[in-house]
Amino acid sequence: MLIARDHPDLAAVVHRPATRPVMPADVVHATLDRLERVAVELLPAWLPEIAEGVRPDTVGLAAVRAAATARARRERYPGTFLPDLARYAVTGRRATTTPLPVRTRAAALARLVAGAFGRRRVVLLVEPAAADGAVVAAGATWLGQHGGPAVWLVGVGGEGLPEFRIGPPPALPAWTGTVVGKPHPGSDVEKRLEAALAAESWAAGRRWNQSFQSHGLATPVRLDLLWPDERCVVEIDGPEHCRPVHYEADRQRDVQLQLDGYAVLRFTNARVIHDVGAVVQQIGTYLRARRRDMAEGRQHGRR
Repeated sequence: MLIARDHPDLAAVVHRPATRPVMPADVVHATLDRLERVAVELLPAWLPEIAEGVRPDTVGLAAVRAAATARARRERYPGTFLPDLARYAVTGRRATTTPLPVRTRAAALARLVAGAFGRRRVVLLVEPAAADGAVVAAGATWLGQHGGPAVWLVGVGGEGLPEFRIGPPPALPAWTGTVVGKPHPGSDVEKRLEAALAAESWAAGRRWNQSFQSHGLATPVRLDLLWPDERCVVEIDGPEHCRPVHYEADRQRDVQLQLDGYAVLRFTNARVIHDVGAVVQQIGTYLRARRRDMAEGRQHGRR
């Protein structure tokens, strides 16, 4: 499901509920908690004043709160929503202030996350169990009516609910838990590599968790890290990639990417964790060589 290509005004976030909803209110609260986690991961995209990093001490938190309060006033975010969210992002602790009304929180989170991606609206892709479709639909309807995120149901749980966007389930597992354009929120390895790359000027142009489709009939796949101009793909492999089926699938992907003109650099989780400097150096060596070849008119692979 290529949201970024077909709907450039939408920011797509996959949401797979951890527990089955009993009431529509369960859907609403789980959806907003998911959006809040995404917003926390996106800092400092929505508060660039603290892009250089902030210490979670008294002085640092005061600076964060001041910056968030100033933006909230400029852009008319409700109450202490932005300062509390910024504090939570920096410290990992929720504020003890009175929570916002649910509809106010829904509208504020949807607006903030969409803006952080530079998009007009955020849409959550949800794959409910077949028995939960009606409950999820009711919760999604409430969100849509109160300024919250759009919700698109995918898979068999959305069948028979024509008022919602229904899509095929095969595309969902590849995107589970990811935010297009950012490191996986649950991957310390991706975040560690991103932190190291952020300090290198040559690393500009990188894109995390992008969809790739070799041709119109091919199944879209997710690329961990991509430099599109240089046609360089970086894949980070966890222990599961050693299993025979997974290993074979990786090799088939690599061959197809190479036939399409991409270089594929693979590193294990352990390599990134224990020697991220060497990983960054190797990526930089390839990209600089690739850029020299491009400047001199030499081609790598098929254009």
